Amino acid sequence: MPLVTLSDVLQPALKHGHAVGGLVTLGWEDMRAYVAAAEAEDCPVILQAGPGCRAHTPLPVLGRMFRYLAQEASVPVVAHLDHGYTYDDCAEALDAGFTSLMFDGSRLPLADNIAQTRAVVELAHAAGISCEGEIGFVGYDAGEASSGTDPQEAARFAAETGVDAMAISVGNVHLQQDKQGGLDEARIAAIQAVTDVPLVIHGGSGVPIEQRRKLARETSICKFNIGTELRMAFGDALRTAVNSDPDRFDRNTILKDTETPVTEAARGVLRALKG
Repeated sequence: MPLVTLSDVLQPALKHGHAVGGLVTLGWEDMRAYVAAAEAEDCPVILQAGPGCRAHTPLPVLGRMFRYLAQEASVPVVAHLDHGYTYDDCAEALDAGFTSLMFDGSRLPLADNIAQTRAVVELAHAAGISCEGEIGFVGYDAGEASSGTDPQEAARFAAETGVDAMAISVGNVHLQQDKQGGLDEARIAAIQAVTDVPLVIHGGSGVPIEQRRKLARETSICKFNIGTELRMAFGDALRTAVNSDPDRFDRNTILKDTETPVTEAARGVLRALKG
């Protein structure tokens, strides 16, 4: 199945009351496991290349990897640039064959965020692909503090940029390793009351599973980004594989042992979002 755009999977999710997993990739092993999980659950999947992934593997290579996996898959696959911080980041991803761009101007003043996001939206739409933007700032566990999304600013941002999806800050944080947090459902309701743009939760690993399921079914949140949770599953599987045979040194045989555990972890993530 060929690659699809973000709108291709989020608009049906918005209409039918479910969400799609934006699964953060770091390499071939996890992205292949994520597609296998989506096929097993018979649902779409968004493969995401964030700054950490791009620092390790060049965007043109990632684009080819995503496209190959999509063409071989039996379910819709989106190739998504996560946290593009500049117009040039997004243009490079477009040239590399990505079908969705996320421009992150959340640290900018509102007017600058709107102007720069709109420029990327125009770039994306001219090429027939999608664009996600962010309003409010999603912070980091034990790091930068969040700045919650103001509903009126969200309404203005959505209207003036033309984004296909809007990431919001409603109690979510990046890199949270437990699920002791929870999202501000009153703020989510206030935001979705003033815009019909599909909403996105970054830092989804910190959101309790039941709340993910509920929000996917009952709100305009159509995409949960999940990274830390799956990286932890990969790390656990890799440690087990290495320690099971100290004499084994072939990386291919070691990494192969991570495939089933990571696929199962990703299946659990995707299953909870299916509504």
